[in-house]
Amino acid sequence: MWSLSAAGDRLSQAEAMAREAPELVVVAAIVALVVAVGGYVLFRARRTPGIRFRRLLADRDEIAVLMHPNPDPDAMSAALGVASLAEQLGVDATVQYPGQIRHQENRAFRTVLDLDLEPIEHVSDLAAESVVLVDHNEPRGFAGADGVLPLAVVDHHPGDGAGEAFTDVRTDYGATASVVAEYFQQNDATPVPPDKHASETDSDLTLPTPTATGLLYGILTDTKHLTVGASEPDFAAAAYVYPGVDQDRLDRIANPAVDAEVLEVKARAIAGRRVEGSFAVADVGGVNNVDAIPQAADELIQLEGVSAVVVIGERDGTIHLSGRSRDDRVHMGNAIDAVLSRRENGNGGGHSRMGGGTIAPTIDPTGDEGPETVDRDRLADDLFRAMAGDV
Repeated sequence: MWSLSAAGDRLSQAEAMAREAPELVVVAAIVALVVAVGGYVLFRARRTPGIRFRRLLADRDEIAVLMHPNPDPDAMSAALGVASLAEQLGVDATVQYPGQIRHQENRAFRTVLDLDLEPIEHVSDLAAESVVLVDHNEPRGFAGADGVLPLAVVDHHPGDGAGEAFTDVRTDYGATASVVAEYFQQNDATPVPPDKHASETDSDLTLPTPTATGLLYGILTDTKHLTVGASEPDFAAAAYVYPGVDQDRLDRIANPAVDAEVLEVKARAIAGRRVEGSFAVADVGGVNNVDAIPQAADELIQLEGVSAVVVIGERDGTIHLSGRSRDDRVHMGNAIDAVLSRRENGNGGGHSRMGGGTIAPTIDPTGDEGPETVDRDRLADDLFRAMAGDV
């Protein structure tokens, strides 16, 4: 009886206060609203990206998982992971890419893991309206790419691209594969060892052996076996996927047969390199396989006394550049971009440790003259200046 009376007194006091100072009631209401909204925002913030990404996928009937042109193991493994997660949620997933898969490691990756990858040349080739970009954040490499508004973006490269409903770009990670591996871990997916079947696990979601194998290889290749550009999450992701890795398939991917031209281009780069201080530029001339150019750069950067290198090659009139740096003074992506941005039809960029670009041929619109040639000696001079910071 006392408690009801006390409650009535408090209610009367509150009513009197509201009549005498209505502004306090407004303030109290605002405070309560802020607290409620803050609690909701905090609740949403605690939902991990993996949980949010899973829910986003589950709301779709089909998706197109789009890789960047000429995809590498990081792009292919990240796409494989997204597709695997989607399919376990009952979503049809098609993995697509513009360009070609040429590098012997990349071809082995696709063959050994038996990946179903579809090439595209036009925006109309996209398998679904809902597009998930992996390992790049702006569609490119096919006609109509600039008109694509992706549903989601999962990447580790710097850039301004974003997804309509989901964007997860982590430039401090060494590989997009690490981000995708985290998605599985955050959804309590169990890695399936190569000698077991997914049905033998108690988990709603699993990390299948091919996906685990691919993700580990993607992490290793983009971080030079966890030695360059790797962060703590890359090591954690590698440890998480490891129980599901098929060592035999991993070895077959890592040690494919090497094309004879690749060895020849590497030899030309080493023999014909021009060195200034600790920087090197090598012009390997014409090539049939442009993937030999970055492989030659990988070889040159290993030479004693060389801390930054750019290899130049040409195919069908287009100049291709690939650079590597282990010098903290040289941001290779910026150096190549600085040189190529000043040239007509030049385009380049990349990371601090790795960069590349192209110079497309300039065609005379009248047809009276052939394509303009690029002064390769001057190009090399500009690259040396850019690596030295004189840009």
